[in-house]
Amino acid sequence: MPGASLIGDRYVCGPMCPTVGCHPALERWERRASADPSDIEVWWAEAPFSVLLATGGSFDVIDVPERFGRPAVREARIGPVAVSPEGRWMFFVEPGDALCTELIAQPGIVQHDHGSWIAAPPTRTPTGQVRWEVHPNVTRWRLPEPYAVQGLLKRHLPATGRATVRDPAPPARHLRHVA
Repeated sequence: MPGASLIGDRYVCGPMCPTVGCHPALERWERRASADPSDIEVWWAEAPFSVLLATGGSFDVIDVPERFGRPAVREARIGPVAVSPEGRWMFFVEPGDALCTELIAQPGIVQHDHGSWIAAPPTRTPTGQVRWEVHPNVTRWRLPEPYAVQGLLKRHLPATGRATVRDPAPPARHLRHVA
């Protein structure tokens, strides 16, 4: 879906736009997000919109600070990962599973699911451009199970940040292809 256009150091979606941060440029964006090429062509013919991806349908995103994301990607490239210029590492995963206890306990770790969105490459921000760290082509557009990514991230938590509560075993699933 189109996001507000970056003009100078603020995002604008139309005349009198009161929001300065990145945000959807469509009203009722949750219902209007589309993968239809004709919708996308019409939107981007109108303005240099940001690229926003609605989460919770085809995929969720686990959004973490660089201190967790960079070492996790160095260890394994199990799915697409986008990086914001502000240092947010966004791991694309199959939709539907909640964050585990250990990750919920960490400040700065967020799950984007139904009703949320992320700025996707090549969206520009006032500090730079969102980019792919692990391009979806590298993983053949396959999404990992959320628990696989969560397990990878948990290995890079500080020892004091690990919760003692065990999460239930994740259900066995396979990678899913996203078009």
